[in-house]
Amino acid sequence: MKETMTVNGRGYVLLKLLGKGKGGYSWLAQADGGAAVVLKQIHHEPCDYYQFGDKLAAELADYQRLKDIGIPMPEMLDVDREYERIVKEYIEGETVYDMVLHDRLPETCLAQVRAMCDKLYPAGTNIDYFPTNFILQDSVLYYVDYECNHYMDEWNFENWGVKYWSKTPEFLQYAAEHP
Repeated sequence: MKETMTVNGRGYVLLKLLGKGKGGYSWLAQADGGAAVVLKQIHHEPCDYYQFGDKLAAELADYQRLKDIGIPMPEMLDVDREYERIVKEYIEGETVYDMVLHDRLPETCLAQVRAMCDKLYPAGTNIDYFPTNFILQDSVLYYVDYECNHYMDEWNFENWGVKYWSKTPEFLQYAAEHP
């Protein structure tokens, strides 16, 4: 029997763990034979390099901020405040990380992330440019995380993110440490 979780009383079958981030676990899930979605469970595990307040409130605020800026990302479909769970649209496709790893990152991805930066920077915002957070579907690059922060040069795409969008020493070190 597959594990299930509920969001506002609706049951979701967890099909596959997609990943664990600083703020939660994300699963590919399905409700009642419907479309695949992502179910994110907020966690409260410590993170030595990042300080959190109310993670769910931050996730909701970040989603709205990025939506207002016009960043391509999955729609938020439901929120269960009591259990700190979010259901969002599933964007099917290969991550930028996997495309870099297998030498098949199309140039359009770099152009599209730079177009995102053209919207983000004037809004005083950075996103988490790590390539696992981006999926190319039908020629559109989506930012599949909702995390964003106030803009700082140190964490912008050109100074930090780009180091992981090709087989740089930083990318190769990460890949070796996370097989």
